[in-house]
Amino acid sequence: MIEIRDIKLPLGGDLKAACAKKLRVPAGDVLEARLLRRSVDARRKDDVHFIAAAAVSLRRGEEKYPPYTPWTPPRVGVLKEKPAHRPVVCGAGPAGLFAALTLARAGAEPILLERGSAVDERKADVEKFYQTRVLDTESNIQFGEGGAGAFSDGKLNTGTHDRRGRQVLHDLVAAGAPDEILWQARPHIGTDRLPDAVKGLRKMILAHGGEVRFRTRLTDVSLSGGALRAVSLMQGGAAEELEADSLILAAGHSARDLFALLKERGAQLEQKAFSMGVRCEHPQKVISRAQYGAFAGHPALGAADYRLAVHLPDGRGVYTFCMCPGGYVVGAASEEGLLCVNGMSPFARDGQNANAAVLCEVRPSDFGSADPLAGVELQRKWERAAFLAGGGDYRAPAQRLGDFLAGKPSGGAGSVAPTYPLGVRFGTLDGCLPEFVLAALREAFPLFDKKLRGYAMPDAVLTGVETRSSSPVRIVRGENGQSNLRGVYPCGEGAGYAGGILSAAVDGIRQAENWLSLHME
Repeated sequence: MIEIRDIKLPLGGDLKAACAKKLRVPAGDVLEARLLRRSVDARRKDDVHFIAAAAVSLRRGEEKYPPYTPWTPPRVGVLKEKPAHRPVVCGAGPAGLFAALTLARAGAEPILLERGSAVDERKADVEKFYQTRVLDTESNIQFGEGGAGAFSDGKLNTGTHDRRGRQVLHDLVAAGAPDEILWQARPHIGTDRLPDAVKGLRKMILAHGGEVRFRTRLTDVSLSGGALRAVSLMQGGAAEELEADSLILAAGHSARDLFALLKERGAQLEQKAFSMGVRCEHPQKVISRAQYGAFAGHPALGAADYRLAVHLPDGRGVYTFCMCPGGYVVGAASEEGLLCVNGMSPFARDGQNANAAVLCEVRPSDFGSADPLAGVELQRKWERAAFLAGGGDYRAPAQRLGDFLAGKPSGGAGSVAPTYPLGVRFGTLDGCLPEFVLAALREAFPLFDKKLRGYAMPDAVLTGVETRSSSPVRIVRGENGQSNLRGVYPCGEGAGYAGGILSAAVDGIRQAENWLSLHME
């Protein structure tokens, strides 16, 4: 077979016919065409189509084209001897799951700890919060099997070209994710399908000799001579000390108690830039029409997405993040008396609204303190303000975009109904975010409208606040992947080394490989 790129594929068109046209050969000469990648080209609204790459089998003449090399899984080395202590992995988000899977395949029999519930029970915990407004601080949108990404769009976009990324996609498909993620330019699994993939990964870990413990929180680390000696755990009210000389720390960007513990134990932490802002909701039809023109609504296209960014005159960036076509705004609080939001969408992306975070860069110089955890306290400050502005019962503060730009409170929704499940309290977002963030957002929305027509529609709904796009802390690690606490391997978003499901999973594999490199000799 050969690999052909830059194929113009009409919406709903036949791939074999498009390949024949690209190659300028009779249609009958294309014996097979397998889709490798597909993206939308909507630069011309009168000619929206796909750009594809395909593996093609020809009747003749294949020697004139580059051969297709299929992906093959990497060889996995197996430990010759069991380690003195089983490696411990803290956190069952993408970084922790793929670190544990990598270790399990090598015969290391890892112990995977997760403070929250298994994914099905976790879904019930979240629904209970929505119904009762009583937050489970151990199992919620942030904590539980699958990590924070389990309640998002399941997007697998990444800027990294690390070879491990392809491995992650194939493992996800093997675990139950739709195989479309192997060829989509912007792959996504969807909140409704992600739990099955997460459970599939857990089964793979168990099948290779790993162990998974839910509702088990890491409460302390014990050191001897600067190296890890044991970890302290709490499960169901029972304390346990587990001897361990290695800990892959994949606890996520909301593990604030763990950041504080590491600081107390002498881990080297540093401040890290993050972002804050709001969720912005539009009718999905408005976004799809702006992106696809007359082709909006074509069944081959589905709901349109977008990515927008501007650099303001003062050098600060404002950008959209975690865009959820046909999705919903969700409650992402993990501490009582604090409020933050996120977005999610199902695989079909068939909701009435589109939403995305609109975020402003927050720099360490904005933190107001040199303390490595000052960014965490800044997040808490504005999450507390949002909680109070919403009425103190986990309703979220909201404002219509037109009113936000005009600097006046909103009395209620217009043509766009907010989707936040606990209800919103319309008014003003002033007082829910720092002044520099509010000013930057007000400057950015009209600029976004120039890039995507209709984006600044007055009835678009802004829901506050979004503060958890990334960790405000980095756990410093050396070339061998370990922190200054020897035997502790920080990884993923919470440690400050990833920015999404795929990059976090890749970092988890990388840290597992660092551990294995010391035990394969």
